[in-house]
Amino acid sequence: MGYLEYDEKELVRLALEGDQMAYKAIYELFEKDIRGRVTGYFQWKADVDDVITESFQKAFLNLSTFDTTKPLRPWLFTIATRTALDHLAAIKREQEKRAGIQTKQGESPDPSMEITETTPEEDIINDENHERLMAYIEELSPLYKEVMVKYMIEELEYEEISKELGLELNTVRTRIRRGKQQLSAMMLRGETD
Repeated sequence: MGYLEYDEKELVRLALEGDQMAYKAIYELFEKDIRGRVTGYFQWKADVDDVITESFQKAFLNLSTFDTTKPLRPWLFTIATRTALDHLAAIKREQEKRAGIQTKQGESPDPSMEITETTPEEDIINDENHERLMAYIEELSPLYKEVMVKYMIEELEYEEISKELGLELNTVRTRIRRGKQQLSAMMLRGETD
């Protein structure tokens, strides 16, 4: 029996016991879903790849905290969404840093604008990012807002959203893609700050 035939609870158990093939199977099982979740936030494939890699690293490092009575996919989606928001914030900080350097011409950059690695306050930051995400979602046009709440907050599948809202599946896909694009643009511009 191949690893991809195991259920996710068994894969988590094997991974926690140190089975590297179980980690690989979890990655293979969910990578496409995670990619679909974060792709709309970024213009460049490299950013998407970075977020996917970082999301799985965080998930695997914290796998022992996962509640195996719940499905693994929503947990991974939460990690991926927060990682994408962190990545967008880092891109924004880097753009602001570059803009500050260009406007000061010749002055040394402000050390307080330096990008640093995450700190032990990561949980607080993640909570702030979640609050910021909620504020951004509130700013979306009504056409995208309802679909994005169902997708990002309630973590429903496209098909479930389609049934709940009485929309065609392709309409749901389009609204989610466009909603992600609007959220990404708002995040980069720093709206609702």
